[in-house]
Amino acid sequence: MSPDAPCPRLFYALWPDAATRAALAAWQARLQGKPVRADKLHLTLAFLGQRPASELPALLDILAQLPARAMPLVFDHASHFPKLALAWAALAQPSPALLDLRAACMHGLAQQGLAPRFEHDRFTPHVTLARQAPPAKQDFAPVAWQADELVLVESIKRSGDYRILASRKLT
Repeated sequence: MSPDAPCPRLFYALWPDAATRAALAAWQARLQGKPVRADKLHLTLAFLGQRPASELPALLDILAQLPARAMPLVFDHASHFPKLALAWAALAQPSPALLDLRAACMHGLAQQGLAPRFEHDRFTPHVTLARQAPPAKQDFAPVAWQADELVLVESIKRSGDYRILASRKLT
């Protein structure tokens, strides 16, 4: 973790491979707004918020215990969160494996007393593509992603960068 963060902002995410990033970046080129840097594209599984560094061992253990099944995801349209002005890549049909992984993650967090209240009942799987964006009005070619990397990430407020603290392959 960064030395200036006694309570770093953390999240679990599925981390795309280079080909998926490139395909999503092609969508970004057709959107208005401020594009998210390609190296920051991801699908958040659970946003944990600011957590004391003392919780890191439990969070790493949860990551290690989550189901290790790779899953196909197909992003087939862009959507929009109006209140946040975010354009995002959406799945018409989230895979059962993705929903099971999310449920297992939230269960693991709850068992450790670490589940953030604001994350419990809502999950809209997506990849944020642009901020300060109006709704997308065009069609996009589907992006198929074989999601096979699960990560615990620190969001570094000062620089806006992400640092992967731990990663595991899904098979």
